[in-house]
Amino acid sequence: MSGSPQQTRRVILASLIGTSLEWYDFFLYTTAATLVFGKLFFPTFDPLNATLLALTTNAVAFVARPLGGIVFGHFGDRAGRKTVLVVTLLLMGISTFLIGVLPGYDSVGVLAPVMLALLRFVQGLGLGGEWGGAVLMSLEHGDPRRRGFNASWPQVGVPAGYVLATGTLAILSFTLSDAAFLSWGWRVPFLLSGVLVFVGLWVRLKVTESPLFERVEQQGAKARMPLVEVLRTHPRALLSAFTARIGVDVAFYTFTAYILVYLTGPLGLDRSVGLNAVLIGSALQLALIPLFGALSDRYGRRPVYLAGVVAAAVWVFAFFPLLETRSFPLIALAAVLALVAHAAMYGPQAAFIAELFSTRLRYSGASMGYQVAGIVGGALAPIIAIKLFDAFGTTLAVSLYVVAALAVTAVGLAIAPETRDLDLAGEHDSQPQRA
Repeated sequence: MSGSPQQTRRVILASLIGTSLEWYDFFLYTTAATLVFGKLFFPTFDPLNATLLALTTNAVAFVARPLGGIVFGHFGDRAGRKTVLVVTLLLMGISTFLIGVLPGYDSVGVLAPVMLALLRFVQGLGLGGEWGGAVLMSLEHGDPRRRGFNASWPQVGVPAGYVLATGTLAILSFTLSDAAFLSWGWRVPFLLSGVLVFVGLWVRLKVTESPLFERVEQQGAKARMPLVEVLRTHPRALLSAFTARIGVDVAFYTFTAYILVYLTGPLGLDRSVGLNAVLIGSALQLALIPLFGALSDRYGRRPVYLAGVVAAAVWVFAFFPLLETRSFPLIALAAVLALVAHAAMYGPQAAFIAELFSTRLRYSGASMGYQVAGIVGGALAPIIAIKLFDAFGTTLAVSLYVVAALAVTAVGLAIAPETRDLDLAGEHDSQPQRA
């Protein structure tokens, strides 16, 4: 059972726009944390520790994301995918706008970083519920033979959001003096989120509910406590989703967040160098992620995913030496090829994780497996990278850390089945052995 081609395209567009806005909000914070928040909210600390504290508030969102996945996953499996997606978009948009009007440490003292961390927590809640719903709407509406391609479009929201966020900050950083950027310029893209969220809501309210969920609802087969049933019937699927995600997150945040810290800190380069390099790579991902999603429809989820794991593990040893040349073309090359490897993992990832779970439990199961991994992966990656370099004085330690995380992902792929040919409409959660 799937939606009409026209409705499928509309759902994919709604998912793409919504996730792009959500990730725009999310990456605004991540980028601002590496460049601005240390100075504004932790001015009493030395630059290194101020950056670490800013990144720690950034990590709060990763702790909130599993909670958002649990709460919104429950309602997504009980009340439907569409309603939850509207709520999560509002939650993210409002919290991002409020960050844009937040006073700094100089105005309200320690209350400023406390409020910053609280709003970042709310952002994490919204994003935790967003991913599962957007992916499932695209996956469950479309042609079963194109599930990898269709489900990859919400994943495109990540580079699209990064391009929007980083591009906006880069333009402001380039056109404003350092004093003006620190004073008010960084607030502008956060305030824009309040306007953009209405665009996402308008599109999302026009889509229909997932036909697979409607079938479960008509049959009276909705789970009373979805997460409890996931833990009972799909433990191996949860483990696979969790481990398959970790290395992807560690690699991504090393390639896109730690690169900014390393270039502006130890290498002493202007912040625009790293921003522009990652911006180029992210722009290419807009096309690469759907391409790898489509390849997973042809060759299988695991082979394409694993190719990206191997490529990232090899490239990380060339990544830092290229940064150390201080040559922008070579820095851009480092970022671009790193994000090509990431796209090979990220393209098939959404379909792979979602297909591990049965329809009546899919929102809760996919969200939980995906979001819990974010704490171990993305939340800690920049902080661990900073600490490793500080302790050993070499980026080799950071590269080995990335490789170790990618090895965990390879294990997660190995313990999972190939999900491409599963009949999602015909599955039953009484079959935990398929996970």
